[in-house]
Amino acid sequence: MMESQQEPKVTIPPLIPLEYSNRVMLKTILECGDDQIGLFGKTVVVGGWVKSSKEVKREPVAAALKPPMAAEAFPPSPGRKELSCVEVVQSRIPFFKKIIRVFRVSSDSYPGVREKFEPVPKPPPPPPSKFFLQINDGSSISSLMVVIDSAVVPVSAGHVLPTGTCILAQGVLEKSSSHGKQTIELKVEKILHIGTVEPDTYPLSRKRLPLDSLRDYPHIRPRTTTVASITRIRDTLDFAAHTFFHNHGFLHVQVPIITTIDSEGFSEKFQVTTSKKWGLGSGSDADVRHETVKAEQHIEARDKSKLGTGVKPEVKEDFFGRQSYLSVSGRLHLESYACALGNVYSFGPRFRAEKTGSIKQVAEMWVVEVEIAFSQLEDSMKCAEDCFKFLCKWILDHCPQDMKFVTKRIDKTIVHRLEYMMSISYERISYREAVDILRKVTDKTFETKLRWGVPLTAEHLSYLADDHYKRPVIIYDYPKAVKPFYVRLNDDGKTVAAFDMVVPKMGTVITGSQSEERLDMLSARMKEFDLSRDQYEWYQDLRKHGTVKHSGFRLGFDLMVLLMTGLTDVRDVVPFPRTHGKANN
Repeated sequence: MMESQQEPKVTIPPLIPLEYSNRVMLKTILECGDDQIGLFGKTVVVGGWVKSSKEVKREPVAAALKPPMAAEAFPPSPGRKELSCVEVVQSRIPFFKKIIRVFRVSSDSYPGVREKFEPVPKPPPPPPSKFFLQINDGSSISSLMVVIDSAVVPVSAGHVLPTGTCILAQGVLEKSSSHGKQTIELKVEKILHIGTVEPDTYPLSRKRLPLDSLRDYPHIRPRTTTVASITRIRDTLDFAAHTFFHNHGFLHVQVPIITTIDSEGFSEKFQVTTSKKWGLGSGSDADVRHETVKAEQHIEARDKSKLGTGVKPEVKEDFFGRQSYLSVSGRLHLESYACALGNVYSFGPRFRAEKTGSIKQVAEMWVVEVEIAFSQLEDSMKCAEDCFKFLCKWILDHCPQDMKFVTKRIDKTIVHRLEYMMSISYERISYREAVDILRKVTDKTFETKLRWGVPLTAEHLSYLADDHYKRPVIIYDYPKAVKPFYVRLNDDGKTVAAFDMVVPKMGTVITGSQSEERLDMLSARMKEFDLSRDQYEWYQDLRKHGTVKHSGFRLGFDLMVLLMTGLTDVRDVVPFPRTHGKANN
């Protein structure tokens, strides 16, 4: 006896509406794979923005449009009586009467004759249409086909539903009637909301705007497939960074954005002030009564140059009572918590007032900063490498659809590069070794003349990572003159315990160092940098009261997003980029 074959069970994925907007994310419909068949017949509410639209008008019934035809056009059927001429004429009397009415002259031409005209009939309603909309709500690369039948769901004539229209609709999921890539579509039963758009002024009415043009519309560009994908990768990377440090026992500490210290000493800063002597304008602008915070490019105090209009603000009358700046780095503040809680990290924006045209630098960039108590330089280098590899793997594991899109549209080698950097060990060389390698290069001429004691340029670093080693390189033990004052001095008295991680096709992504825990050494370094002892008294206290060896690093978060997406300009991965002379929105 043959056993009956059982049909495979259909898995029905859950379609749980979002708790705070009572709609189903399109991702749950479009990315459930072979289980989509289990969704057929389900009633859902979806919302999104129209990516493309097509209207198909139905043709009227053909018979209604045909004129009456002569009897001769219809040959008599077998057994059917043939009509006489009189009968044919009688059957056409109503038709002749209509012709007479058309040619009847107005009653004004014949006095006394009163003509009664029939009212003009209203034009017939337009034939019903079907709207085929591709909508996307930002949760997925793919869009959902939404079908609206105007005979079932009335759509007013003004709602043409072009690209950019926002729609919220209720309908039934069905098997797609088209022969495209999608296997599922929504047949709309009720329209809950339509947000109209002005096609003539909507920036995305044209297809495939280049990224540099989209920078002029930072408030609209998230609706593009590319920027939406970048944003989802950025969000996943954000979560991955927190996950890594939480998994390794780090505490998240928020450090201030406004600071009174110069932690780097090499970067131009934004000064924060409420003083009106910094040139708030003339006329009505000068009479503004409320406090205004204005960031101005800060020139190093030792330069003795005057600021703004040549009138130095009275610092004591300012909001904070002393010169304050937007933070360039939070590592000094982070040290105070590391010296009490052990391992800590921060995540936030940092600011540099550099008028640079670099495609990898904007005025406001987000960074992850780490500080590890009871550790030395080697420990920070290992942590930085582990963190970098963890982030690469996390993106590949959790963003498969977005990475597939990035590979297709932006960089065909990006997935392979990330997998390669996850699986190999990174090269570690000292600054001196790097200089020796670069001096021996004969097949390439560097723009900047290389000598020991000067910073390595992006060109030098690119050669080491892209051409010489062809893998990430960690360069350590830099000359003390090119690193901040707080970096620990090595035993040779010439170099400091600092490192940079250089990645192929990207450059420096992570910088780190071991901090100087010896009070006398720190004081000497501060004197070399001409720093005020009073201003850094709190920082010196950490060496006076329970000093400990500690190290850390700084990871450029925006640069990591740039690396993961294969793009080259950081302005395309920062939601609202601020650059010299430009701060839209």
